[in-house]
Order: sequence, then C-alpha cells, then structure tokens
Amino acid sequence: MNYFIENFFYHYSYPLLYVICLGYFLFLYFGIGSLFLASCKFLANKTIIHKIEAKTLKKNQTSFEIKHSVKSIVIFGFSILPIVYLVRNNSIKFLPDTFLNILGGIVILTLWNEIHFYISHRILHQKYLLKNVHYIHHKSYIPTIYSVYSFHWIEALILSTVPLTIIPFIPISMIAVFIYPLVSILLNFAGHSNYRFGNGKGNDWKNFGTLHHQHHSKGKRNFGFAINILDRLFSNNKK
Repeated sequence: MNYFIENFFYHYSYPLLYVICLGYFLFLYFGIGSLFLASCKFLANKTIIHKIEAKTLKKNQTSFEIKHSVKSIVIFGFSILPIVYLVRNNSIKFLPDTFLNILGGIVILTLWNEIHFYISHRILHQKYLLKNVHYIHHKSYIPTIYSVYSFHWIEALILSTVPLTIIPFIPISMIAVFIYPLVSILLNFAGHSNYRFGNGKGNDWKNFGTLHHQHHSKGKRNFGFAINILDRLFSNNKK
C-alpha cells in the first residue's frame, strides 16, 4: 500500500490522479453506500434501529440525488490535485505512516471537518446562497444515503477543500489522507440514512441520526456535520 501511495503523491500523472480519485469517490458513494443501506435494512428488521420518517419519498427524489451527487463527485475528483502539487513542491510534509500517526491524522481531519463544515454550512444558509446554491441539498426533505453528495457544484467545491485547508499547516500521515474520505462518508451516511438507534429522544449518542435529519426537515438548526458541539456553543439549537 505504501508503494502505491508514494507513487500516487510523487510520480503519477495529474490525469491519472484525477481518474483514481474520481473512482474512489464513486466506489464510496455507490459501493459503500449500498452496503450501508443493506446494513440499515438488516438492523431495522432486527429492531435495533428504526426509521425516523416513514413518509414516502417524493417522486424522482432518488434519481435527482444521484444525478447531483455524480456531478459533485466529478468536482471531488479534482480535490487531490492541488494537494499533490503542494506535496511535489515541498509545501506539504507527511508524517511516517505509523498506527498512531494514521489514527491521529484521521482524528485531526474529522475534527477539522466539523469546524470547516459548520462555517461553510452557516454561510450556505445565508439568504442568497440558500436560494441559489444550498437549496439543491435541501430538496431532500427526507434525506437518504443518496443525498449525501447531492449538492450544487459550488457547494461541492467548497466542501471538497477540507484536507487542502488543514494539511499544509498540520502534517499528518499519507494513509490518513486516503482513509479519511471513507470515515467521512460513513458519518455522512449515518446522518442522512433516515434511521436512528432507539426512539431518538434525548441528547446521547443514540440521537445521532436524528440531528441532521431534523436539519433537512426544519433547516434552522443542527448545522454541524456529525455532532452538535458547535451548535451548542453558538446557541443554534435553541428551540
């Protein structure tokens, strides 16, 4: 794996890098997404998790989500190119790929994504951007796993900059950069799947799947990505 990653960052051509990155995001969206949905249905049959909203989806919602998600993935494919450029110009340094460095890198990217997403999300909810850009994501009034990347291309471009806006300043492991999109989309699926543990009451971990679902249905709170710490700090979750 290290051989592939080193070639990826230091030797592969930019067109090949784009194709690999594009394929990776397509695999995450369609491949991992299908497994996640199948797992949700299995756990729901065992009454371990429950649907949040039982209403029928709008006609053509899934096809709308997939169409816009594929457009977003086309944008995401470009996200690796500036990172590789900076690596090859010695502006980004990586840590050795030890277990602790990989784990630490994933934690750093996860925490930074919470901050990055919260700020970006609040900006996208300003009147003009909400009406002309972010509205596409909110077409999924009842979110599904297929809505995780259902964005306007401008929103996709903004959200694709998470690694680029942190790793030039905080060195992490190369492998962590590769693993993080998987971690991110799993959290994204959990927030959009329309399933939750238990009845979703209270503020503990069992309520996880409910928070972003409520944002889709109400749109006035729960601006965070996977957790609502920043919402609480800035009083955005007041009823």
